[in-house]
Amino acid sequence: MKKRRNIKATSVIAYILFSTLILSVGYAVIRCMMAPSEIAQGEPYEKLKSDYVLMIVQCALGIIVMMLPTFISHKWKIVVPNAIVILYYIFLYCAIYLGEVQNFYYVIPFWDVILHAFSGAMLGALGFILVDLLNNDKKIRVSLSPFFVSVFAFCFALAIGALWEVYEFSFDAILGLNMQKHTLEDGTALVGAKALADTMKDIIVDALAALAVAILGYFTGRKKGSAPQQGSNEPPLEPSRSEPVRE
Repeated sequence: MKKRRNIKATSVIAYILFSTLILSVGYAVIRCMMAPSEIAQGEPYEKLKSDYVLMIVQCALGIIVMMLPTFISHKWKIVVPNAIVILYYIFLYCAIYLGEVQNFYYVIPFWDVILHAFSGAMLGALGFILVDLLNNDKKIRVSLSPFFVSVFAFCFALAIGALWEVYEFSFDAILGLNMQKHTLEDGTALVGAKALADTMKDIIVDALAALAVAILGYFTGRKKGSAPQQGSNEPPLEPSRSEPVRE
């Protein structure tokens, strides 16, 4: 019964996310056709075509990547826990719809920091889940120490976070977008260290969140590994003693 409720909750959240992103794409396309390409000197600031193009790109990408849990499950027969899927959908909703469409990145202080801390912790937990799947796979004989698993989870989360920054930089350069927030809401362009600060802040927050999860996972793994196994009533084996041979 609990499993069915989790599946139903996952489906409802997925439907809300998908519908929201589809509607946001339609809204951004309409606004993009009416928005100016640039602001004339002395005119009040308003969103440009590039801002709405960014919304379209982010929403379209969100629609694609929200299918990842289903793709992974069917392609590699890996069951992603419903709790992780729900957190993943919530993250996409907060990052894309609230962040880009509703402008939370500028309206809510430290919104970007909160999201990167959330994603770093979630990716760290996913790293533990992947290793746990390998440890429990009967076809793959592997048993990894809690320390190695923690290091892998930390590196996994940090690697995905770095790839995300590469994606943002690449699309900003190719399409002239502002994913890395190198331009303020009023159109002021940041230069030098200020322009780099957003990227470095994101990577540092990712690393700290992943490190916290890795440390927690390490001590949890040590505690689990040192606990006596239940269900075995057999006495410990006595060391064998050699007896003289009798004829």
